[in-house]
Amino acid sequence: MTVGQTLALVTIVVEDYDPAIAFFTRTLGFDLVEDTYQPEQDKRWVVVRPSGGGAGLLLARATTPDQTATTGAQTGGRVAFFLRTDDIARDHAIYLARGVVFVRPPATMPYGTVAVFRDICGNLWDLIEYADPGAA
Repeated sequence: MTVGQTLALVTIVVEDYDPAIAFFTRTLGFDLVEDTYQPEQDKRWVVVRPSGGGAGLLLARATTPDQTATTGAQTGGRVAFFLRTDDIARDHAIYLARGVVFVRPPATMPYGTVAVFRDICGNLWDLIEYADPGAA
């Protein structure tokens, strides 16, 4: 078993950088970790991360028809990302007030309380407050 590894980044294919940055930072409250222009490739290296830490999201602008076709459907309609919260009622209310579209309201499950929302691209996310704070 390898030790000392953590998941650093996960890529989300987006239509355009600035609206995606605004959604993740202003709407969801993530931190903008990096936004660096890479002139040799005419792209930006954009990383956002939940304010509580964890893996960052690399916001990668779609540049080909194949990439554009995957925007919002990176997992074929399944929940793609899981955002852990310590207070789902608080975050659900804040997100609703900021215009986040929930496709499933909060529901209590054996593992915790979960609500499902769409990001700016159409990807599905679980907003989850685990019953066991040490879970997942």
